[in-house]
Amino acid sequence: MSTVQRAVDKVEDIEISLLLEGLYRVHGFDFRDYSRASIKRRILELLRAEKLDTVSAFQNKLLHDNACLERFLLGVSVHATSMFRDPSFYLTFRKRVVPLLRTYPTVQIWIAGCSTGAEVYSLAILLEEERLYGKCRIYATDISQAVLRRARDGIFPLAAMRDYTTNYHQAGGAHEFSDYYTAQYDSVIFSSALRKNVVFSEHNLATDGSFNEFQVILCRNVMIYFNKDLQARVHNLLYDSLSMFGVFGLGNKESLKFTPRETLYEHLNDKDKLYRKVA
Repeated sequence: MSTVQRAVDKVEDIEISLLLEGLYRVHGFDFRDYSRASIKRRILELLRAEKLDTVSAFQNKLLHDNACLERFLLGVSVHATSMFRDPSFYLTFRKRVVPLLRTYPTVQIWIAGCSTGAEVYSLAILLEEERLYGKCRIYATDISQAVLRRARDGIFPLAAMRDYTTNYHQAGGAHEFSDYYTAQYDSVIFSSALRKNVVFSEHNLATDGSFNEFQVILCRNVMIYFNKDLQARVHNLLYDSLSMFGVFGLGNKESLKFTPRETLYEHLNDKDKLYRKVA
């Protein structure tokens, strides 16, 4: 790398730090402890999409243009998701977690970082099939109102249904997956009955606190984009929000190892990242 390129990169890194600090101070969105390589890559991609030349120009627009801020939140968040993603996770949930939930008169569930809602509808279908949905309340949260609107609408591409159907059956689904949605042109809309016990709400894991006590918390494939300090903070937040003997779910690429609450959970099985709070 040339001396000139190193100088350019140094200025760019300073600009990114200032942008993240400005976002936090003005709008309250805290990305300062996200993985720097990941957040930098997304900022530069979004900068080009906005047809701007510098990060400083992007910062100025973000701080003064709410529409630009919404596009930023939509673009900087990770929305790579699918229904019944990692089917064995849901199969284990059916076998190991559902019997525990039957012992509660009511069940409060938090899906943190719900993205466009694939996990919300997957869990609602599972609970409906296990005849538990009626006593459950699912809180589905994300940092972006635009993402939450898409999740609330329950509309997904028709082309994805073949893979989603396969996942559904591998996850223990016993019915016709198409019973849960109606096809309209190149999209499908999921039954409104699956949303009747769901509360979609804005929540920022980096800055916001706990808002309830839950018997189940799922935070899957979210913290892999955080640095170690933010991961530790979020683990503490989720632990404090979980009732004793409540169940905590992570993504398959995530782990409780080396986290501040590692020893306070028991693993429900050796393969899937489902844990029970025991201390």
